[in-house]
Amino acid sequence: MSKEMQQGDCPEEYKKTEVGVIPEDWETKALAEICSMKSGESITVKDIDMYSPFSCYGGNGLRGFTNSYTHQGNYALIGRQGALCGNVFGVKGQFFASEHAVVVTPNPCSDINWLTHVLKDMNLNQYSESSAQPGLSVSKLLVLQVACPPTKAEQEAIAEVLSEADAHIESLEQLIAKKRQIKQGAMQELLTGKRRLPGFNGEWKITKLGELGSFYKGSGVKKDDSLSGDIPCVRYGEIYTKHNNYIQDFFSWISKEVAITATLLKSGDILFAGSGETKEEIGKCVAFIHDIEAYAGGDIVIFRPAQANSLFLGFLLNTTPVNKQKSSRGQGDAVVHIGANALSMVEICLPSFTEQTAIATILTDMDTELITLETKLSKARHLKQGMMQELLAGRIRLI
Repeated sequence: MSKEMQQGDCPEEYKKTEVGVIPEDWETKALAEICSMKSGESITVKDIDMYSPFSCYGGNGLRGFTNSYTHQGNYALIGRQGALCGNVFGVKGQFFASEHAVVVTPNPCSDINWLTHVLKDMNLNQYSESSAQPGLSVSKLLVLQVACPPTKAEQEAIAEVLSEADAHIESLEQLIAKKRQIKQGAMQELLTGKRRLPGFNGEWKITKLGELGSFYKGSGVKKDDSLSGDIPCVRYGEIYTKHNNYIQDFFSWISKEVAITATLLKSGDILFAGSGETKEEIGKCVAFIHDIEAYAGGDIVIFRPAQANSLFLGFLLNTTPVNKQKSSRGQGDAVVHIGANALSMVEICLPSFTEQTAIATILTDMDTELITLETKLSKARHLKQGMMQELLAGRIRLI
């Protein structure tokens, strides 16, 4: 049963409290009335390993395994110290809780799964005390007020719905992680010729990048100009932070006046970041595959291939063997630079154009599948957050 209300309203059968508008039959209670909290026990690093029988939890989650346990059952743990103090996670079974975790034990009238969701929703980090080492005071947490359903059965029903949402989110996260691993393996095999696609058996040829096309320079586009209009543009910093292998979206939009100072791109161009903070990352690149008017800003080296598939190059030129070559040619310390001359000497191994296209198609199809799954995950997280806010405040009641 759903009861819709606007923030600040207090409909019939609801009441205003210090924690907000809640149903008439709900109560506000201090955490001390529904649970107890106590820090875990001290343990040294030498007593934690990766093969002992019992899980050992600290304030930020699993630390490893140990030979003894402090608790058995179903509990919530709260991170007690550090920048991430206040994070909450549920733990079941036999486990060791270290002194960096606060163990939450429910009273008989409280459901631990419901309470775990309540604690997560409270953003407990906001109550950390400022010091060299931020931390939470158990005594201060226990006086915090929460909205409580009148029966344990309703708590359990709320927890079941939210736990099902969590399980769905976790399954999507695991599937995405698996798909990423599969894609990474496919890249390592397909881009090196270790695995050939059906119908392809010709020799791959070693060539220098400069033999495949021409180089140009990006220009113009200051940071203040990056949102000056509606013409798409790529800035060199975005190659590091926003794009991977090929451009799918744009994050800078410039005016016609700014575009005059920038470099017009052509579909198929490869854009290298010409400067960076480390030699290991210098020269990261992306393929521009759009057939639209778009521009490149300064500190971008543009390669325009005449004899290779640009999408294939977008993947290949970011692989570890190629990155090592770019790294060895980077110049500078505080800021590392790489130019057209250095990039032109990078050696790559290429199959036929047809095989390049087939490989690029497979890898982009994998990307499309990942994007679809990540969109589903984002929606699931958003939906769960909305459900949590409604259920924990009693704005939606479960029958």
